[in-house]
Amino acid sequence: FGTLTVLPVTVRRWDRRAARGGMCWAPAVGLVLGLFGAAVGGVLLLLGSGATLAGVATVAAWAVLSRALHLDGLADVADGLGSGRPAEGALAVMKRSDIGPFGVLTVVLVLLAQVAALAELYAESWARGTFAAALAAVTARTALTLTARHGVPAARAEGLGAVVAEAVPRAAAWGAAAAVALVSGLAAWPLFGGGAALLAAAAVVAGLACAQGLLRHCLRRLGGVTGDVFGAVCEVAGTAALLILTFG
Repeated sequence: FGTLTVLPVTVRRWDRRAARGGMCWAPAVGLVLGLFGAAVGGVLLLLGSGATLAGVATVAAWAVLSRALHLDGLADVADGLGSGRPAEGALAVMKRSDIGPFGVLTVVLVLLAQVAALAELYAESWARGTFAAALAAVTARTALTLTARHGVPAARAEGLGAVVAEAVPRAAAWGAAAAVALVSGLAAWPLFGGGAALLAAAAVVAGLACAQGLLRHCLRRLGGVTGDVFGAVCEVAGTAALLILTFG
């Protein structure tokens, strides 16, 4: 929570052991953020606002609570990959503080997709919107757990990415992903029925698959992961999961 949110918690140490624990518990952070964002959207719906505004409020709450950390990473990765430069040049682009056209366009499209998906689900019911918000946020943070698994090296020797890279055993990472998919399906079953349960599990799997696709591309282009790559896979996973849920 101290690394992934603005919530007032005390971080007493920051080493490899703490990084492993933090990345293993990242899905729990996603659950808290997802429910908080849905609560903000729910308040607006109770006050009589439309579903679109509720979707905007949910996405805004996520950005505020996470310091827009993952959105910043998404923008930097888009600029780095979009530059067409080899690994060292792309990493240099990603390290700059400014955001280029690739980054701006990518962030805008991702945010629009998130808002549109949530608005559609909120329009069906607040319960569906809340479940979707929670599932998307959990899936997004589960992508962080998978990205931190053994065998996925850091691209740089310094930075947040180097601290958490390869911190999680493979079995624990894949086990967390399987557990999230299973629990998501089981949670949807009594609320919305068997079809929704299958869709929820599929949304988790699809979101993580899209994140893994981006991760593989980053590994080929950059030679490893950085803090920005962690942020990018997080946003891609959550957005893909939301989009899949709208198909139901």
